[in-house]
Amino acid sequence: MTLRLHDLDLRGFASDNYAGVHPEILDAIAAANDGHQIAYGEDVYTARLREVVQEHFGPQAEAFPVFNGTGANVVGLQSMLPRWGAVVCTATAHIHTDEAGAPERVGGIKLLPVETPDGKLTPELIDKEAWGWGDEHRAQPLVVSITQTTELGTAYTVEEIRAIADHVHPLGMTLHMDGARISNAAATLGLPLRDFTTDAGVDVLSFGGTKNGMLYGEAIVVLNPAASEGLHYLRKMNMQLSSKMRFVSAQLIALLTDDLYLRSAGHANAMAARLRGALEARIADGTIRGVGFSQETRANGVFATLPAGVADRLRQHFRFYDWDASRNEVRWMCSFDTSEQDIDDFVAALTRELDAV
Repeated sequence: MTLRLHDLDLRGFASDNYAGVHPEILDAIAAANDGHQIAYGEDVYTARLREVVQEHFGPQAEAFPVFNGTGANVVGLQSMLPRWGAVVCTATAHIHTDEAGAPERVGGIKLLPVETPDGKLTPELIDKEAWGWGDEHRAQPLVVSITQTTELGTAYTVEEIRAIADHVHPLGMTLHMDGARISNAAATLGLPLRDFTTDAGVDVLSFGGTKNGMLYGEAIVVLNPAASEGLHYLRKMNMQLSSKMRFVSAQLIALLTDDLYLRSAGHANAMAARLRGALEARIADGTIRGVGFSQETRANGVFATLPAGVADRLRQHFRFYDWDASRNEVRWMCSFDTSEQDIDDFVAALTRELDAV
């Protein structure tokens, strides 16, 4: 018996988490399902995942599958820090704004946020909080965390990441990357994953899969073994050790095989570019007025400003979120299953609402 409760025609641009599971991922789960495998990561799929991760990130890389992105960030950062350590991040970082205080409350990690115009840190911005070593009154800044692609849809170049790594490593700090949308970064940069992670000086990575077609699951990928310790214990202690880990590992293997991660993310990026391009064309020819763009579109998100009231009316047809309601800024996200027709329908609906202003 098939139980379906939702409307298949309902589409939205609120989050790439809204999309279902990629068919190739579902096939991988089904293939891993029959028979018995040893629990808690001693299965053949998790062993194969280690090999696949090393193919992408280098022979020193080690993968630790977890349930979700918040778990990957919290546990990964915990493994990089002593109890007195702190993390420098952007004020828009997911670990600071969207994880309900989990890094600080669950992880016991002090966050030191820095305001940025585009969601990206630089050596100069890091220095605003990277100070006070040896001062017993200050949490010690020992890790820098960057997000790729950023929460504002921008992307770090290899040179920008390398500049950060070269700046913080001599200070005794290590570099963490929240890669919830790392596949979108690989697609927009046109580079292998290793080029802007391992080879750019990143020490520990949260590798995202849920936003790119997986059912659930992410992985902590240790790129520099000297920068992380205790993950074998921390993962269980933080309730991120899956008993049936083969199903997380099988999904990650599928995502990293035959460029599925690139194909899915590249399509999502292309749909965001189509959305922005269609709106820019209508702005240029005077078909619509009042739409602005607040960030460059480098991945699968479009950040825009709209006339007052338009977003709420448009949300009656398409779900999406405000980013900064005080200035009528919204975020539109595309996913691996966003279609050209979805984009065209959304642009048409927005045009109708703007005409009514």
